[in-house]
Amino acid sequence: MPLTHYILLFFLLLALALGYVLLARRLGIVDRPLERSSHRHTTVRGGGIVFPVAALIWFFIVGWESPWAMAGLLLASLISFADDLRGLPGGLRMGVHLLAVGLLFQEMGLYDMYWYWIACALILAIGWINAFNFMDGINGITALYSLVLLGSFSLLNNAGRLLSPVFPGVVAGEWTTFFPAGLVGTVFVAVLAFSFLNFRPRALAFAGDVGSIGLAFLLSWLMIELMVYTHQVWWILFFAVYGIDAVITILLRLLRGDNIFRPHRLHLYQLLANEKGWPHLAVALAYATTQLAVNLLTICLVFSGRMDWAVFILLGAGLAALYLLIRQQVAPVGFRTA
Repeated sequence: MPLTHYILLFFLLLALALGYVLLARRLGIVDRPLERSSHRHTTVRGGGIVFPVAALIWFFIVGWESPWAMAGLLLASLISFADDLRGLPGGLRMGVHLLAVGLLFQEMGLYDMYWYWIACALILAIGWINAFNFMDGINGITALYSLVLLGSFSLLNNAGRLLSPVFPGVVAGEWTTFFPAGLVGTVFVAVLAFSFLNFRPRALAFAGDVGSIGLAFLLSWLMIELMVYTHQVWWILFFAVYGIDAVITILLRLLRGDNIFRPHRLHLYQLLANEKGWPHLAVALAYATTQLAVNLLTICLVFSGRMDWAVFILLGAGLAALYLLIRQQVAPVGFRTA
């Protein structure tokens, strides 16, 4: 789409988001601070509804492209919004998420692949959706982190044009778009509009499950499409910062015998914001900046031909070690922290 269309879309989505905030306040669709919350004020829940709405606007504009994936997104978003409104059983939500991901796989033609690749893709999609939802706990973190990911995917989707001057031997004539044109930009604009409500010391709205689940679904689609297109797994590093925090936190909670499905404040970003008193936006910026650095390094290594299994494992292990070192400094008895 032309730049003017994106500008008009931004103001449309911003108006929709502000309208939703007013309506949600009237209807009582809000998060009230609890003992394990990272916020201290009653805040509208579900502001991330603009993410699936933006994707649906794109769907209608381009002529019903990718219908199976859009159906999956709509299912995942609807069940998540219902959960935002009144709370639903975990089994029901998981069942709908599996169905939604199944529709996404139909769109991508994954059912023609070997079963073990389908299983890996399912684990990646469901794991990422849940991890992304877990990490949506402080102001600004979902918005900034998502802008970094969407920008990185957009760069790769246009690599033949944007990266050819930097890596002419690899990109020129070899790299084409792997994802529907305009969808990444449309969702990027939606996240910008949401940032107006959320990227502030006192947020006007949180993304809610409808926002975090819907956005995670879209990011899973992007990741799996990229992996299938390139036949490379290195791109999973784009999810490294969130993934490492989510996985290690789960392992630490298992060590202390916690019920990992109960709410907690043990993610590193929560420890920084709550126990150490860092401003939410500073923590969000630190996470997004770290992931941006990882993404740019990954792109450079892949397009220069220097990425292999040894480098990939070294990067992953280095990031995990850095995470544990920082966590130890923040909370020396991290898995005992309440």
